[in-house]
Amino acid sequence: MRLKPQQTGYVAGKVAIDLANAPFVHLPKGKDAVVEAVKAIIDANLKVEHALDEKVKDIIDENYDEIEFQHADERQLFFMIKKKLAPEAGVIMNYDDRYNDLSHTILDELYENYLIEYEVNENQIKNVIFKAFKAFADSFDEIDDIVYTKIRNMEREVIPGTQDYELLYERLYQEELAKRGML
Repeated sequence: MRLKPQQTGYVAGKVAIDLANAPFVHLPKGKDAVVEAVKAIIDANLKVEHALDEKVKDIIDENYDEIEFQHADERQLFFMIKKKLAPEAGVIMNYDDRYNDLSHTILDELYENYLIEYEVNENQIKNVIFKAFKAFADSFDEIDDIVYTKIRNMEREVIPGTQDYELLYERLYQEELAKRGML
């Protein structure tokens, strides 16, 4: 799941909703405080990955002439370099492992800041958080396709890349998330 910065709030909301709905969890400071904390953690994680992406782009730019000469596939090269540098940068490339790591981080943060109380094994709480990430990831492509189809089938033409398009996409995306109880 490659999250866009504006989507971190949706994932954070999904995590908070799932925690609030879990019968063995109590959120003493409310769902909004949980959303804020979870969003901050996800944003920080994306910032680290973005820094790695920029480093990889710089490496590719520095070696552009050689890449062109060798007729190398830049996308594949980008992924190979990123995979090689990821452990050093602290980025987990496997998404299930990444969700698991984020689940641990989120639970620790929520617990340390008295945003969550529970009387069960902490693995149960981590599983709720992990499943929220998976549910968002699994539905992301489906929702994205639905929104693009709705926009394409509109009577008026909306041009991709324009502000109107972005606003419409965001509104329809939020509607689909709400229909699924993820918002």
